[in-house]
Amino acid sequence: MALVDTFIEINLVAPENFLKVKETLTRIGISSKTENKLWQSCHILHKRGKYYIVHFKELFLLDSLPTDFAESDIARRNTICNLLSEWKLITLVMPEKSKNPVLPVSYLKILPHSEKSQWQLIPKYTIGKKFPPSNPNRYPPNT
Repeated sequence: MALVDTFIEINLVAPENFLKVKETLTRIGISSKTENKLWQSCHILHKRGKYYIVHFKELFLLDSLPTDFAESDIARRNTICNLLSEWKLITLVMPEKSKNPVLPVSYLKILPHSEKSQWQLIPKYTIGKKFPPSNPNRYPPNT
């Protein structure tokens, strides 16, 4: 099975939803307990004419970078996919793929758009960014 087969394939409810989903994902993740910092958990990926919601660690795997992608990361990704579907931003191509495992929404920080300017939004992966192989700090540490 190819790695891309493990991603959650989605359809956009409307073509303009790509940017809405991309922006919404910047406001969902893990927050700092002491500062207004939010680390983005998932990204929208457009590959070979299809759209996917992927955890940033899956993108590390896609780039053959070391990572510790675990069931808790899958649960976080699945929960985020289900939320985007509930909010009618996307439809899930195979809804059963995101049913298990999931985690309580309280395990995520979902930042309202109105509070975005008060927070530092930090992606752990930037789609399209190439890292030189000699750079030992290719990506931020996992949190």
